Amino acid sequence: MIETSRLLLRPHALEDFEPWYAMFSDRELFRFIAAPQMSREDAWNRLLRYAGHWSLLGYGMFAVFDKATGQFIGDVGHADFHRELGAGFDGYPEASWIMAKPAHGRGLAAEAVSACHDWIAGRHAPARTVCMINPENAASLRLAGKLGYQLFDSRTYKGNPCLMLERVAP
Repeated sequence: MIETSRLLLRPHALEDFEPWYAMFSDRELFRFIAAPQMSREDAWNRLLRYAGHWSLLGYGMFAVFDKATGQFIGDVGHADFHRELGAGFDGYPEASWIMAKPAHGRGLAAEAVSACHDWIAGRHAPARTVCMINPENAASLRLAGKLGYQLFDSRTYKGNPCLMLERVAP
């Protein structure tokens, strides 16, 4: 578990499914993500995939909770999604984040993602992490920049444009 001044982050648990699925059902949150709206079955399989990351790789996605209220507010972490984007991307821990609407505009994404990066650096010390962001997603691009990510390529992924960014360990 990771604790920050305002947040608790931990690997997903079964009881997270309903609030997590509700967040993933909000199409407005997914306007920049190359993923169709998920059925409950697809969402369940994704949550199981998250558990598999922890079991097989020792890292994965964290459920994010508001420490003051206990409310589930997001999903952040690193994963290896095998996206087949090439040697410059595949095989490196891919940073990923999405925050529910109640968390927007409060700096919580930056707090959660920064804590997650500190965690993986302290446990696995990857020389490089990557992320992919839709070029129209200004908020995520700002956050990636604050975290030290730099553009290294751009591609089309599942029919959508994406910027490929990297963060080299200091």
